Amino acid sequence: MERFFQMIKQRGDCDPRLFEIFQNCYSDTLKNTIRKMEDGTYHVITGDIPAMWLRDSAAQLRPYIIQAKEDETVREMIAGVIRRQFMYICIDGYANAFNEAPDGACWEKDDPNQNPWVWERKFEVDSLCYPVQLAYLLWKNTGCTSWADQNFLRGVHNILRIFRTEQYHEESSAYRFCRRGSRLFRDTLSRDGLGAAVKSGTGLIWSGFRPSDDACTYGYLIPSNMFVVVIMKYLEELAAVFFPDSGIGGEAALLGKQVRKAIEREGRTYTEEAGMIYAYEVDGYGMYELMDDANVPSLLSMDYLGYPADRETAENTRRYILSDANPFYYRGVKAAGVGSSHTRSGFIWHIALAVQGLTCGGREEKLEILNRMASTTGGTGLMHEGFFCEDDARYTRKWFSWANAMYAELFLDYLGYRLIK
Repeated sequence: MERFFQMIKQRGDCDPRLFEIFQNCYSDTLKNTIRKMEDGTYHVITGDIPAMWLRDSAAQLRPYIIQAKEDETVREMIAGVIRRQFMYICIDGYANAFNEAPDGACWEKDDPNQNPWVWERKFEVDSLCYPVQLAYLLWKNTGCTSWADQNFLRGVHNILRIFRTEQYHEESSAYRFCRRGSRLFRDTLSRDGLGAAVKSGTGLIWSGFRPSDDACTYGYLIPSNMFVVVIMKYLEELAAVFFPDSGIGGEAALLGKQVRKAIEREGRTYTEEAGMIYAYEVDGYGMYELMDDANVPSLLSMDYLGYPADRETAENTRRYILSDANPFYYRGVKAAGVGSSHTRSGFIWHIALAVQGLTCGGREEKLEILNRMASTTGGTGLMHEGFFCEDDARYTRKWFSWANAMYAELFLDYLGYRLIK
């Protein structure tokens, strides 16, 4: 890592202040969140919570793929994370976060018979997308294949089975989530854990919760379905190389086409502010949630993920998101950006700022956003979940590794270090 830092520091376009924060953020995940297990896999905590989220752990490791191109130790560490992610997916494909050991630790005891490996069992479509994305990006950028084993294959079969089931959530899914004493539409699902009613057979995949871990208002979360389209293309390619006789390639191709067609048919609506845009959530009956959230996948992140969007609709959507029409877009003396229903009003998320930079058109805007992020750390030199737009000394989550990784990824992107997708 020190050699990597020296290589970057010597560049003429490396701003010392931005680099110092990059060092802090980039070092944090590798030094403080990753632990090698006896079986050769790696457990990755999210920061100030000891569990391993499938989503967060993949996002935390993504910037290190750049270094992994030249560093076998980092390469095999990421492969070890992927193997652990797929071990978890084989244990319970509906869970979002897992324990280091089967010790029964959990956020809350939502089910008396909860698997002791499971920290939390909120079903989030993106949780099953991220590990596939990490495996594909590691292979595409470094050639590493040590993760491509039978457990990976079993995990992929489980993912496809769950996605097929949740296209018909109302009549086919056995999944329920009830959290006693929680506010409805935040930490639990309505209708005795089934969630708000959705129309089956649209082609969209139901998700109980958003990547913020908050409950969906309407069950078809469009950004997560966009992510599904992307990883189905990845699975087609991976299957052709590693599992040609598994049937995965054909199944993934069909599912991806169905979901994309459904997004373009069901997931768009007209607004006076921006014209035709993608909705954040829909129910298939005509109800829409018009907003965006700071967590990835988000509508702002569709280009970052690689979704083949209708360009005019995508541009309109971006304009809508980065405006006061989005109920979670905030402006203050410290910054303007996207926040989340997961945190208080007026709190902007560093993750969303990084995504805005990673999807903007020009290098000057990337630098402007990097400077904005660097000036809103609350004096800590690290990123946070959210900070108040009027005073960055007021922030949530002192230690949030995903946010640190997103700053590092934007910094590397600004300097021209980018992944093949």
